[in-house]
Amino acid sequence: MRRDVLGIYLNDHLAGSTAGLRLARHLAEHHRSSPYGGELSRVADEITEDRQALLDVMNALDIPVRRHKVYAGRLAEKARLLKLNGRVTRRSGLSTMIELETLRLGIEGKSLLWRTLLSLTPHRDLDEAQLKGLLDRAREQADTVEAVRRHAAVAAFR
Repeated sequence: MRRDVLGIYLNDHLAGSTAGLRLARHLAEHHRSSPYGGELSRVADEITEDRQALLDVMNALDIPVRRHKVYAGRLAEKARLLKLNGRVTRRSGLSTMIELETLRLGIEGKSLLWRTLLSLTPHRDLDEAQLKGLLDRAREQADTVEAVRRHAAVAAFR
């Protein structure tokens, strides 16, 4: 198995995880007093744990963290602020909806990561039960974010 290719793959997911975590924290903070604040806060906390799980997998596989990719993930998350939402000085419902859709896409990508790592368990010393748990949790996160996104869509286009 090509360790260099696996390293690139995992570091790319780490960059995405960095961006996703920052976005999840932003959404949780922005909506903390809404009916969805608790759910979004839970998802953000779980994404923090998932990112650490990825770092633990990388460490177990002796894959070094490429800091420039982590910084690229941070910059990518900041780039969302450049998205025009129909308003110049304040947020719109469209901002929330786009952020939730972006977070949902990130969670789907994370699901694919866990599935890929599960397929490698026969060839690597990876914890299959842990990876299955992470995959199940990603599915639950996607369902939670999708429910909030549907409500945001109704509010945005109402």
